[in-house]
Order: sequence, then structure tokens, then C-alpha cells
Amino acid sequence: MEPVAGDAMIEEWRHVHNVVVPPAAMDLDDARERAGRNHLENAYLGDVLVGCSTVRPPVGEDAVATVIARVLPGFRRRGFGTALYDKGLAHARVLGARVIETCVLAVNEDGVRFGRARGFVETDRYVLDGETAEWLDMRLEPQ
Repeated sequence: MEPVAGDAMIEEWRHVHNVVVPPAAMDLDDARERAGRNHLENAYLGDVLVGCSTVRPPVGEDAVATVIARVLPGFRRRGFGTALYDKGLAHARVLGARVIETCVLAVNEDGVRFGRARGFVETDRYVLDGETAEWLDMRLEPQ
């Protein structure tokens, strides 16, 4: 796993993002903007891109951070999501997060199952204005 730096890595991060969440596909400028406000990482198997993650820094008096791990379909169920999630969670905690949330495209059954297996519970289900895709917000329950 490598922190995203420079346009080539931003483009790789964007590729994984767009494959995993096509309703929220973004262009390179959008991805650059994300890289400016969030911690982004890419995961590789050797030289092969397999996934990416996003950590949105903690906000509010509850210090809520968002940790999102994305793995390309052909590389799922091999531990990459767990590695991305664990590293993202650790980074969020270093930033001072006390509450962890994630966001999953509702049709991404693998992603929903992954979150639930790690203790996340659904807190909201919604469709963004003008869109048709359904999203789930999930919060990590205290252990």
C-alpha cells in the first residue's frame, strides 16, 4: 500500500474508485480535489493495482472520520480490503477519530458484507438528489 502522490497515482486511485462506485465516477480534477482534503492510498500486488482507500479526517465534536476501502472485483476475498481498512482505520485514529463511519453503494453486496463483518451497522440509506443509486452510511459500533 502506498500513499497517493502525483497525477499517475491519483489516476490509479480514480480508476479503482470509478470501477467500484460507477454512480459516483469522477474525473481527474475531482480526484485531485479529493487528494487535497483526504488521505488516499493505493494497494498493489507487485506492480498490479488491486484497490484503494480514502480516509476523510475527523470532523465535529464527535471527531467522526470516514474510512473507505475499495478492491477491484477480481481481487476480492484475498485480504486486500482488510489490509486497506486496517491501515485506514489506524490512520483515522492517529488523526484523532473517535467515531468511524463508511459509505457503501447499496448494490455492492461484497462491500456491505465486508462492513457488517467488521462491526459496522447501517445508519442511513438514501439516494442523492437527481441520482438513482442507493447508498448506505454505516457506523462502526464500539467494541
